[in-house]
Amino acid sequence: MSEAARKIAPSDLLPLNEYEFRRASLKQNLLPLKKLRRVEVGPFATFYFENYATMWLQVQEMLRIEKGGDEQVAGELEAYNPLIPQGDELIATMMLEIEDAGRRHATLLTLGGIEECIFMEIGGEKIRATPTEYDDRTTPDGKTSSVHWLRFTLTADQIARFQRERVVLGVEHKNYGHMAVLGQDTKAALAKDFDSPTR
Repeated sequence: MSEAARKIAPSDLLPLNEYEFRRASLKQNLLPLKKLRRVEVGPFATFYFENYATMWLQVQEMLRIEKGGDEQVAGELEAYNPLIPQGDELIATMMLEIEDAGRRHATLLTLGGIEECIFMEIGGEKIRATPTEYDDRTTPDGKTSSVHWLRFTLTADQIARFQRERVVLGVEHKNYGHMAVLGQDTKAALAKDFDSPTR
């Protein structure tokens, strides 16, 4: 399994019985990577930066849960392959993690359109996130979803400066304004998304 690969093919997937046997070790081995690719911004917005390895595991988990066999594979790949960065971008799942259900509902009602308010700043240059090709995540009554998929597209110059300059991840919604500076280890992990794909 390569972190730098750009697309999951059906042949990359393990048969269900083999995945079940190896599942605990596969998930354990991915934990250090996932930790480096996780960024908390403010009290409850957490960004999980995706790549081939995280999406591969997600597909395997969906196949394990739903047990749809070969017929399910195409649908899962269609859903999750677009969340693998293609060499000039970073893609994150943003989760608004509020444990109490009542508080979560009330808070999400105040955060409509938050997916349009996400940015990454490299050396003072701001890159706006764009929501990925999913349905609108804000309902007509202004309630946002607790899960969003966001894409940051970088220029060649921004990619070249990514590891050596200060990188900030931020949310500038009127009801949620927070920023976090990415650590060097996180930047090094995310920079692998820009490497040439391995086939």
